[in-house]
Amino acid sequence: MAGFSSNTEQNILVAARKVFIEKGRDGARMQEIANEAGINKALLHYYFRSKQKLFEAVFLEAFDKFLPQTELLISSDKPFFEILKSFIENYIGLILENPHIPGFILHELSQNPENIAQFISSRVNHLPVLIEKIREEMAQGKIKPMDPRQIMVNIIGLCVFPFVARPIIKAVFFQDDDTAYEIFLQERKNEVYNFILNSIKPC
Repeated sequence: MAGFSSNTEQNILVAARKVFIEKGRDGARMQEIANEAGINKALLHYYFRSKQKLFEAVFLEAFDKFLPQTELLISSDKPFFEILKSFIENYIGLILENPHIPGFILHELSQNPENIAQFISSRVNHLPVLIEKIREEMAQGKIKPMDPRQIMVNIIGLCVFPFVARPIIKAVFFQDDDTAYEIFLQERKNEVYNFILNSIKPC
């Protein structure tokens, strides 16, 4: 494929991300992605053999951008509650920028649960560090005694659910007002942090 820009693959990923966000994984078409990238469909298939492979690449790119900053945050010497707040902000920020991620994970859980579990577990080596920090805070009496895994699952659930259930929540509570719902999602950063904080701090 001599003569094509070395940025072709990156241009495809940018175009695919845009189309996946607009149409979802199932609604997106390879021809649409090719058109968005300004290339023909044959060249798109040269770089990515299938829509699933392309979707996985878009997912991986987003996930691997998120992980380094999260690992740096968790391994820092910042106070625990500052780390917690930033972790929640970063996590929701990732999904705001890549709203296709929760849907992809749910799809993979229903189709290839072992693959997605192995993929994520191999890349979240920082979570044991965060769990250890939680245990240290408990030992100092700053957090109520509880299973740290419950705290992590609560955080993830509170962050992800509004994105997974977006069509229902937006229709029922926001009358399908996209702008109002986007504001609501931005506000989740503080809401989730405050909810978790109140649930784990000693009375």
